[in-house]
Amino acid sequence: MSEKKIKNIFVEGPISPQKIAESIAQHASKKNIGAHSIFLGQVRADEKPEGIVTAIEYTAYVDMALEQMHTIREAIFQKYALTCMHVYHSLGVVPAGELSLFVFVSSQHRKAAIDACEELVEAIKFQLPVWGKELLDNQQTIWKENH
Repeated sequence: MSEKKIKNIFVEGPISPQKIAESIAQHASKKNIGAHSIFLGQVRADEKPEGIVTAIEYTAYVDMALEQMHTIREAIFQKYALTCMHVYHSLGVVPAGELSLFVFVSSQHRKAAIDACEELVEAIKFQLPVWGKELLDNQQTIWKENH
């Protein structure tokens, strides 16, 4: 039995709409897919008592995060009848209004795709060693907490 290769999910800076469109387009020829579920995480310009968020700077313990993502990926594939799964997470500075997370799950049927996508996003948010530091309009920074 061959072991699956650990995939790099990280991209530097924002995730471009072109990357999302290309990823979707690559699946148009796959005739065994009946459903896609997509999650796009976007940086908000939240107003906080300390100032307005202008960007988030993402950092990660990359090796550990990739190993953990591989474990999550394998568990999701075992639990749901998926055709494919793609995850991209930003590192570095992502301005407000830009995308920092792209999760794309495909299956023969919608329920598996939707449920797997939701579980996958929750696992990414709460299990991966990835941190976000909010950059504010007054040059202050605040470490982001996931809710």
